[in-house]
Amino acid sequence: MSKNEKILGQVQIANEVIESIASIAAMEVNGVYGMAGNVTGDLMKLIGVKNLAKGVKVDLEEGKVKLDVFIIIKYGYEIPKVANELQNKIKTEVETMSGLEVTTVNINIAGVFATGVK
Repeated sequence: MSKNEKILGQVQIANEVIESIASIAAMEVNGVYGMAGNVTGDLMKLIGVKNLAKGVKVDLEEGKVKLDVFIIIKYGYEIPKVANELQNKIKTEVETMSGLEVTTVNINIAGVFATGVK
């Protein structure tokens, strides 16, 4: 910050914003079919309300972020490889967009999606 810039107030980022950033970043990774949601989120989807934060839990303390991400992986993808790519992508996107430090990104595989399986 230069000497001429004034601080006009605080900027606070809601957990839901961080959850949305992480969820969108996760969906950009090859091998991710979707985010694992909950019953409430699934009901909201039925009435047309999109929940971009689905499948992400945020713990924010003193400017440090810990994330738990719950995904459904596509069948045939290497779980460790997809998980590693998810961790890197989510960490980068959340830190870039929020300015907060991401200390932990836990990836939880909640299911496997296979197309064409009866």
